[in-house]
Amino acid sequence: MEAILFIGLQASGKSTFYQQRFFNTHVRISLDLLRTRHRELQFLQLCLQTSAKLVVDNTNPTPEDRARYIGLCKARRYQVIGYYFQTSLPDALARNRLRQGRDQVKDIALYDVRKKLRPPSFQEGFDRLFSVRIQGDGFVVQEWRKEEPDVQEPPDRLG
Repeated sequence: MEAILFIGLQASGKSTFYQQRFFNTHVRISLDLLRTRHRELQFLQLCLQTSAKLVVDNTNPTPEDRARYIGLCKARRYQVIGYYFQTSLPDALARNRLRQGRDQVKDIALYDVRKKLRPPSFQEGFDRLFSVRIQGDGFVVQEWRKEEPDVQEPPDRLG
């Protein structure tokens, strides 16, 4: 059983990455779609009870935000994998301006998440971690090695 947590700014490619890599294999849990934490928790619990593979497609900027999912998933013996979406604030703001309707968020929301954003750590309970960057029309994914000491910022962190 596999639980994937996305971590990163809005407009950093998380939902597109989900559609390209996990749409056919993993249930998507998104606060943007479910609208309330109560609904999100109910849906997450249903996924865990049915042993569904899942992706939590939220910003998850802090260890505390991620802990709510990691604890529940680990209790159900899930392998927990983190994908850290690296992008600069100016790039995320530019991509956000290209969004339409409800998909576009106010600039202040990006500034707020950027201020809180902390890279994930194996010490949080992740079994595997990856960094993801948008490159051209695709993504560059790099796995973090567990034997390397956790650092506050990945070596190729962008702005």
